[in-house]
Amino acid sequence: MSKAVSDTPGQRPGPAAAGGAGLGRELTCALIGLAILAAIPLLSPSRLVMDFVIRLAAFGVFATSLNILIGYGGMVSFGHSMFFGAGAYVFGLLMQKAGTSIPVAILGAVVFCAAMALVVGAICVRLKEIYFAFLTLAFQMLTYSVILSWMSMTGGDQGLMGGIPRPVFLGIDLARVEVLYWFACAMGIGCLLLMRMILQSPFGYTLRMVRDNADRARFLGIDVWRVKLQAFILAGAFASIGGVIMALFVSGAYPEFSYWTMSGEAVFMIMMGGLHVFIGPLVGAGLLLMFNDVVTRTTELHGIALGIIVLIFALGFKRGITDFVVQRWRQLRKA
Repeated sequence: MSKAVSDTPGQRPGPAAAGGAGLGRELTCALIGLAILAAIPLLSPSRLVMDFVIRLAAFGVFATSLNILIGYGGMVSFGHSMFFGAGAYVFGLLMQKAGTSIPVAILGAVVFCAAMALVVGAICVRLKEIYFAFLTLAFQMLTYSVILSWMSMTGGDQGLMGGIPRPVFLGIDLARVEVLYWFACAMGIGCLLLMRMILQSPFGYTLRMVRDNADRARFLGIDVWRVKLQAFILAGAFASIGGVIMALFVSGAYPEFSYWTMSGEAVFMIMMGGLHVFIGPLVGAGLLLMFNDVVTRTTELHGIALGIIVLIFALGFKRGITDFVVQRWRQLRKA
């Protein structure tokens, strides 16, 4: 974690100045990243590259939202995919059956998943460790069962059929592949920047305090249950946006979006990328998607090959790759 103030005596900036400098730096990095991604279709109009980046935007937001719970809140959730899938389904249903505009459908998906996270989180965050993890898994399986059973609304195991309409809004035509690519990049980077700002705010540091020592936080007057619940709601809301991006990409929504294996993939992304560096889940998402694409093209033993790759990262680095790189960099600087 970088220091927010200078170590030179007499030259320490105030909190507002330090926070403003940090926000300006992160906003600059976000704009540079967005500009680079926006230029890719102009330099190389490969559909393969654009498809990969769109999926990376969806899963990067999804994995980073889960890391709000795991890395910053110390709450390991095995059911986070319920919000990813619910966001995709609510968005698709609002577009198909209600005929809303795309911004209204996105807002509806986020509000629905935030309300869903409020109800689920109010029950789950009272529990600790393994009990919390398995109760989130139980709610995820309940959500998956509802999706399979409510065939008249969700299409059952076939998913939402017929495609998701993409009407033009504000001059933006998502029916064009390039425009959908730029929209997904903007959504992904915007969500990552917003999550970064939240985690660098007083709320983010309070969440870390609760993670490190909940008893001490209670002694200082912090409502631990409320802080955890707020983190759970934020994570669910951001996960729904990942589901919206994926629904736009595949022009539908499918039960697999809410299955427990999707939560497992997000956990693998965090393990591979790193818990303690903000962009770690994004890096892990890119690595897992890349390995998944390569493995499915080269062998039929898909599960075994991916399992070996995850083991290599877990045993070889003993932490995510970004955590490993940051630790080595600090060791070299000290040396």
